[in-house]
Amino acid sequence: MFLFILLFLVGCGTGSDDSSSSENESDGSTKDKWVVGTDATYAPMEYMDSEGNIVGIDIDLVEAIAEELGKEVEFKNIGWEPLFPAVDNGEVDFAVSSITITDDRKESFDFTDPYYVANQVILVSEDSSIKSKDDLVGKRASVQINTTGHQVLKDLMGATSADIVASETMPIAIEELLNGNVEASVGDNSTVNEYIKNNPNVNVKLIEDNSFEKEYYGLMVKKGNSELVEELNKGIQAIKDSGKLKEITGFDVE
Repeated sequence: MFLFILLFLVGCGTGSDDSSSSENESDGSTKDKWVVGTDATYAPMEYMDSEGNIVGIDIDLVEAIAEELGKEVEFKNIGWEPLFPAVDNGEVDFAVSSITITDDRKESFDFTDPYYVANQVILVSEDSSIKSKDDLVGKRASVQINTTGHQVLKDLMGATSADIVASETMPIAIEELLNGNVEASVGDNSTVNEYIKNNPNVNVKLIEDNSFEKEYYGLMVKKGNSELVEELNKGIQAIKDSGKLKEITGFDVE
């Protein structure tokens, strides 16, 4: 009888612990601190300053949302390609990294409301004859791998085209142009414009083609985590209403 009672009590204790553990699982919305992943190679949106800090427009945006919602935030410089599995496996609560909201990505991840508008541009040497994206056909062009710019080149040249040089980061893609390995580099306007601003002596020019579609950045969250998406959207709306979003990004997103 004593052994029976002992086993009964142990069994009850185990069931109680499991229930408590399940109830304490967090979706990120109830956390006091968010861990946020990024690829800090995309100035001015996210990059490393001279002291090794992760800074940029995207970083300021998340910090403003966190302040509005009373959260602490820690940023992790994970890199572009590893960023997606890091969100999916819960290594980070969400990602901010100039991530364009696309139908393809929405199949695997959830996104907040958009907070930034961008478009693709073309960077070429000053003496280049390239005037539009159609002129890229038959020429070698560099781009950051698995970005919307990469998809633009695939649609234009073919998914398996040997003329597409897919680089790990946008700075490396631009280096391919400067080193003469490609005739053009395609990337988001914010990043390419920032490069030109910071390198006024480099002999390059910017090509803007109105046929490039507008792209909308959002915060990327694990699929199904609607509670966190809802909370982040509240934060985005709050800093939009206060004027902080426009102060950070330079404009409001309708």
